[in-house]
Amino acid sequence: MKQNIIYSILFTLLLLGIKGKAQEKNATKVILITLDGLRWQELYSGADSLLVTNKTYVKDTTKLKSNFWRSNPKDRREALLPFFWNEISKMGQLHGNRNLGSKVDLTNTMWFSYPGYNEILTGVADDKNIHSNDKINNPNKTILEIINDVPEYKGKVAAFGSWDVFPFIINEERSQVPVNAGFEASKGANLSEREVFLNQLQEQIPSPWSSVRLDAFTHHYALEHMKKSHPELVYIAYGETDDFAHDGDYEAYLNAAHNTDNLIKELWEFTQQDSFYKDNTVFIISTDHGRGTKPLDTWKSHGKKVKGAGQVWIVAFGKGITTMGEVNIEEQLYSNQIAATVSAIIGKKHPVEKVGKTIDVIVPLKK
Repeated sequence: MKQNIIYSILFTLLLLGIKGKAQEKNATKVILITLDGLRWQELYSGADSLLVTNKTYVKDTTKLKSNFWRSNPKDRREALLPFFWNEISKMGQLHGNRNLGSKVDLTNTMWFSYPGYNEILTGVADDKNIHSNDKINNPNKTILEIINDVPEYKGKVAAFGSWDVFPFIINEERSQVPVNAGFEASKGANLSEREVFLNQLQEQIPSPWSSVRLDAFTHHYALEHMKKSHPELVYIAYGETDDFAHDGDYEAYLNAAHNTDNLIKELWEFTQQDSFYKDNTVFIISTDHGRGTKPLDTWKSHGKKVKGAGQVWIVAFGKGITTMGEVNIEEQLYSNQIAATVSAIIGKKHPVEKVGKTIDVIVPLKK
C-alpha cells in the first residue's frame, strides 16, 4: 500500500514535470531588436537621392549608387534591406511609412538614445529622470526586468547591445538581467568554442568608437547564447547605423543597415531551425529615435532641436502575427506601446502605471 502511494506521487510529479516542460516549450518567445537611429526614410524608400551622390558624405559615389541606388523607391529599399522587403513584408507588419499615413512617434521629448531606449523598454517616457546619455542606472523597470521577476521566467531573459550604456539602461545591477554590451566579453564556466573565439577576436579588432563595439560581436554573442541557453525573451541592440551617421559617413550608414538586415535574417533562420524557437517566436524591431532631413546636414543628427528626430517605426513578424505587409492606413502608434505589447505576447499584464497601451494588431491571434 505504502509502495503504491509512493509510485502514485512519483507519477504525479512526472506528469507535472512533463506539463511544465510542454508549457515552457509552447510559450511564445520574443526577440526584441533595435537599430539605433535608422531613419524611416531609408527603411521605406531606400537610399536618399540627396545623399547618395553627395561627396560631402560619400567617398565613392559610383560604388554606393551601384549597390543601393535604383530609380524606384521600392527597388531601392529592396536593395538596401532585402530581408525586410522580400520576406518580412510577406509574413509580418511594417508600421511607420508616413507617406502612406502610418505614423510612429516617440512620446519623450529628448529624441536621443537613452530616453528612446527607456521609452521602448519601460513603456513610459521619463523626461524628468532620463535626459542625458550618462551612465546612470535607470530608476524605471524595463520589460526585461519585469518578465525576469516572474518566477517561471527567472533566468530566461537576456540582453545584448553594442553601446556600453545598456547595462545602466537595463539596470543590470538591480534587475539581475544579464547584459552583454559595449566591449564586454562573454563570461561563464561553460563558454562555447565560438564564444571563446569571439572574446579573443573582440580584443584584437578595434572599434571606430570608444563606447560602441561593432555589431557583429553583439550579434554573435546573442546568437551563441540563444543556442546554448534558449532564453524566452531576448533584447538585441545594434548600434552601427547611428554612429556612422554621426560620423557623416552615408556610405557606411547604408552598409551598416544592409548588414544588420542580414544579421536579423540569420537570427530568424536560426529560430526556425531550432526546436525551442521554431514556429513559436515573435520578432519586434524598432529604433530609439529618428534623424533630421531638413536642412540636409541634420541627417547626421537627432535631439529635440532636430525636426523629424521623433519620427520612428515598428516592424513585427513571427508566430501568429497577422500579415499586413507595409501598413498603408491612417494610424498613430508610439514607442511607449512596445513594452506592453511584449508583455501581452508573452501572456503577462504589464504592471507599469501610465504605460502605453498594447498594439493590438501586433499581438498574435490565438488559434
